[in-house]
Amino acid sequence: MTDKIYEYKDAQNWFIGKCADWSCLTHFGRVQDDEELRVSFHRLMELMKEKELEVHIVTLSSKASFFQFLLDIIQQEMGRQLSLIQHQGALLITEGEQLILAELPSEGVPLESFFGRENQKRPIGDSILIATKNEGKTKEFRNFFEKLGYQVENLNDYPELPDVAETGLTFEENARLKAETIAQLTGKMVLADDSGLKVDKLGGLPGVWSARFSGPDATDASNNAKLLHELAMVFEKKDRSAQFHCTLVMAAPDRESLVVEADWAGYIGTSPRGEHGFGYDPLFLVGETGRTSAELSLEEKNKISHRAQALEKLLEAFPVWQAQAKQS
Repeated sequence: MTDKIYEYKDAQNWFIGKCADWSCLTHFGRVQDDEELRVSFHRLMELMKEKELEVHIVTLSSKASFFQFLLDIIQQEMGRQLSLIQHQGALLITEGEQLILAELPSEGVPLESFFGRENQKRPIGDSILIATKNEGKTKEFRNFFEKLGYQVENLNDYPELPDVAETGLTFEENARLKAETIAQLTGKMVLADDSGLKVDKLGGLPGVWSARFSGPDATDASNNAKLLHELAMVFEKKDRSAQFHCTLVMAAPDRESLVVEADWAGYIGTSPRGEHGFGYDPLFLVGETGRTSAELSLEEKNKISHRAQALEKLLEAFPVWQAQAKQS
């Protein structure tokens, strides 16, 4: 530890500092104690693990001058190359290409002025791109991920991207194709699912062909009609057992993908019922409830569906997957 005393003084500001056994910030005279400034000071010192600073404020008019005083000491005592940037009322402390501390005014900063109008075309914040154009499916994912602070986009936001052919013979192969291809094309974190209906009496069909069960120009209505036709001579409920299956693959460039899967057991009804959901929801009888998936609200469905169960598994594994990426 050096005994050197550092001082900065101008007409409106006067700061004194030195290395010490522990970090502390004090105010002399009539300077008002600023708790936010004190918090930012200690956060900065926590990042500077090499040494501790004892700093005294005699007069204070400019927080920018105060932080620049701290950075000058840190550079001389610790050799750290920190920079101070003033931006839209905020003070940003950077090291190389890394933002390490942000000091905001007490009233905050409008997002538009901070990030710039041109960057407001898409929501601010980390995002997950869902590899689908299906707005119903996207809505289910958004309900989960927005609670974790992630923005959710889908392929409708990226019309320039090519369609990825689902040529896999399993749910996982198809989900991997979509997630990993789009992640490489966009550089984004991408979540893809391959979901489908497996009907026991049909040997697991329609399975991976669920979306195009009735042909290349299939619609939800035509797929449901074909399924009812295939089961027309199956009368017993127990013989109409089925499962909605979901495989989720989370991918990002140059990383091993995260894969989870889940099933939702039920039966195939004899006629469509319900106004919610999409796909085979109007025909899928949920367990022993007697209600179809399309008769459930989104909140009810998001608690028990195949996608909900797979998402629960994903959200358990996701933090570990993210942490491994940061360590690599």
